[in-house]
Amino acid sequence: MPYHILIALDDRTQPPQVWAEIAAAIAPNNAEPLLHLRGMVTVPEDQSLSEGAIAAQAWRDLLMPLSRANTAIHDEARAVVDHTPLARVLDEAKALPADLLIIQWCGAFALTGGLTTEAILEMSSSDLVLLSAVPSADGDSLLALRGGPNLTLGVRVAKALSGAAENTITLFHAADSRYDAPDLEIVMRGEPKISRVVTSVSGFSAGIAREAHGHSAVVMGAAFRRPEAGESTESVIERVSRHITIPMALVRAAHPEATAFHAPYIQTSDEDASRRVDRWFAENTFHSREFADLDSLLALKEKRGETISLGLPALNEEETVEQVIMTLKRALMDDAPLLDEIVLIDSNSTDNTVAIAESCGIPVHRHPDILPHMGSRIGKGEALWKSLGVLTGDIVAWVDTDITNIHPRFVYGLIGPLLRHPHLQYVKGFYQRPIKVDDKLQAYGGGRVTELVARPMLNLFYPELSGVVQPLSGEYAGRRTALEQVPFFTGYGVETGLLIDLLERFGLNSIAQVDLEVRVHHNQPLVGLSKMSFAILQVFIDRLTDRYNVALLDQVNRSMKLIIQEPERFALEVNAITDEERPPMVTVKGS
Repeated sequence: MPYHILIALDDRTQPPQVWAEIAAAIAPNNAEPLLHLRGMVTVPEDQSLSEGAIAAQAWRDLLMPLSRANTAIHDEARAVVDHTPLARVLDEAKALPADLLIIQWCGAFALTGGLTTEAILEMSSSDLVLLSAVPSADGDSLLALRGGPNLTLGVRVAKALSGAAENTITLFHAADSRYDAPDLEIVMRGEPKISRVVTSVSGFSAGIAREAHGHSAVVMGAAFRRPEAGESTESVIERVSRHITIPMALVRAAHPEATAFHAPYIQTSDEDASRRVDRWFAENTFHSREFADLDSLLALKEKRGETISLGLPALNEEETVEQVIMTLKRALMDDAPLLDEIVLIDSNSTDNTVAIAESCGIPVHRHPDILPHMGSRIGKGEALWKSLGVLTGDIVAWVDTDITNIHPRFVYGLIGPLLRHPHLQYVKGFYQRPIKVDDKLQAYGGGRVTELVARPMLNLFYPELSGVVQPLSGEYAGRRTALEQVPFFTGYGVETGLLIDLLERFGLNSIAQVDLEVRVHHNQPLVGLSKMSFAILQVFIDRLTDRYNVALLDQVNRSMKLIIQEPERFALEVNAITDEERPPMVTVKGS
């Protein structure tokens, strides 16, 4: 029987492998443990959540190798960034739903993932284990319980922490009266590892601290009451914490045995858009080097049974197309068969682009010839949309063919997040974009339309996308099932339209971005960027029309007057610039 265990780790000092091993050992004997690992990054309240990006990457670097090596890990190990990340873990535990939640506990006097111990106990709806550390060596465990509500879970935790079969458990029972104490011989007969029983009717905290000597860990029921009037202001948990140095675990069963008490789960309130974006930036921003281990990506691909296609849109790229194809083909098909196909999608090139691509041994399709019953339009977006009619992969990646510093990371960096994180639907690349002028690179140029048009408009009207570094980048990948559900604009607006429509359909957390380092290509002249900006602004207006049900574009001019300044000519040139919208591919017959 599958048994879902969600593990929330607060620091990286103890290897996550030992936490995974303890978690599996706590699972019931007849269950199949399925582990979900989360690394928590707690950002101070006065800081932007985006400050947690580096720590989140460090968590992924630590957890991902384990997720690949441990078959019990059920999904992608990932980082959770928040001012109170544990609150989100608790939400996830409820949504799974998790059978058991194990939290690396910072102790009775500190916040764990931004929450107090009392808040964690109040908000948790799963079987719960708060564990300060995994014991460094096997040894006997001390199990301290006031009553029976947490007995079964407590015994399982104490057994897991004691390790070797010859190690035993001491049961410390805190009774209200020695005369009312239950017959604990029954408990001992039911669990052979319990070799000794101690019953106490007073001085519980001192008794537990005294008995802790000679044990490797203390396991306590989390139902110990708060002090009453006239008693010490500290709870038993707090008093015990002051006097022991060995690992300590608090346990609480979601469905207590022999009692009707169960703390209700508290739903956290909605958060504002700025915090969502900050968290998204920290958790969903990757670096291509995180996915450079191609063998692990291949293993994931085979495990998930997914196929991957790479589409290369091209228009008169004879100078760079061969280098792009051969670099990617050698690394990602011949050496490591990560890609199932590489296909060039040509937009009626008039140079040798098609002949060069065919000589490289890959299929070539002219986009006007794909789905001919749908007609043909001009533009890169049209080529991408049409390419869904010939590319066969479950995951589809697109990379431009004008890159002069092509590297396999431009592909594995895009598909890696999709393989490792099943909840992701779409991944955008971003990079430094130096401008090449007279064979020299100017380091701080490039991305002009992005910074002057796209990002300001996103911040104004789609603030959830304001953390996307380069919304207009030409390198991205997505799941076919998602890409086929959204329309494509035929020209310059295709990237903007995809981002907005995928956000609206699948939500922000379905989108990720990856740092591809440096991209060098031939930049467009300013007049070309002006046309691009004009088309992109039309896409924004079109989507705002849909949102507010106002026919804005009916009143907007769709032609652009470009100023031409040449030695023999100074005039206005009128250009009709309109991005046509192609329907979702799932609605197209014959696709």
